[in-house]
Amino acid sequence: MLDSLKHHLSELLKESITNVNSVSGGDISQAYKISTSNVDYFLKVNNAPEALTMFQTEAYGLQAIYKTNTIKTPKIIACDWFEGSAFLLLEFIESKPPLSKGFKTLGKQLANLHKCTSEYFGLSQDNFIGRLPQSNTKHQNWTDFYTYERLTPQLEMAKQNRLLQDSECPNAEYIKNRLHPLFESVKPSLLHGDLWSGNYLISKDGEPYLIDPAVYYGHSEVDIAMSKLFGGFGEAFYEAYFSMLPSDEHTSARIEIYQLYYLLVHLNMFGRSYYCSVTSIIQKYF
Repeated sequence: MLDSLKHHLSELLKESITNVNSVSGGDISQAYKISTSNVDYFLKVNNAPEALTMFQTEAYGLQAIYKTNTIKTPKIIACDWFEGSAFLLLEFIESKPPLSKGFKTLGKQLANLHKCTSEYFGLSQDNFIGRLPQSNTKHQNWTDFYTYERLTPQLEMAKQNRLLQDSECPNAEYIKNRLHPLFESVKPSLLHGDLWSGNYLISKDGEPYLIDPAVYYGHSEVDIAMSKLFGGFGEAFYEAYFSMLPSDEHTSARIEIYQLYYLLVHLNMFGRSYYCSVTSIIQKYF
């Protein structure tokens, strides 16, 4: 980390920074644990042109989840631009490996988050999924939202990137016709939006925290679909969650269809290693 940024943060915090340590923070930004004599903080730094907007929407999402009073998020200390780089400074959460009790609490609290509803699907602002833009234009209908704001943009991007051919991509009307019978009873829920195992923490005192959200109002099962895509959630999590928001006869099909969005995102970000996973779901449902 640059000495000038360290000095700037010391002035912002009104105390000297005693230690700076690199930590794992994903593939998008540099991440650090910075310490003063009293407090530890988590810092993300990124010099991409869109970095400040990415951090601002991340902070917005953390605050939106926090305001529901259902599940904790790290406190936001600062989000700004300094000498060519954006930074996001958060409370540092000392975490521990999740056990059954922590997973149970996480499941219940996520279900309570999903009970927070809206009159529409989407959000008042767009945000990001990973480093890709995520459109949240509001819709009254979940089939329309998922078709036009989730699947279609990623399919178009995959075609532009020459990762999928036109013949492999269903058009919007066909997608809508296939999805409508599975989506008719869906109600809006506030979602984390990118709930893989790297985006939750269990604190030392056993409290779950959500981090790195991509929030919007959508179907609650979208978060469950992402949680199941790469693993990392114990069985106690699902038992607790579904005890409060039960599944139905279409849940397993919807979960695969929701995973298609995330697999398309990974295809567009990381390339053809995700091609077979994407095309197998397209062929199964479309």
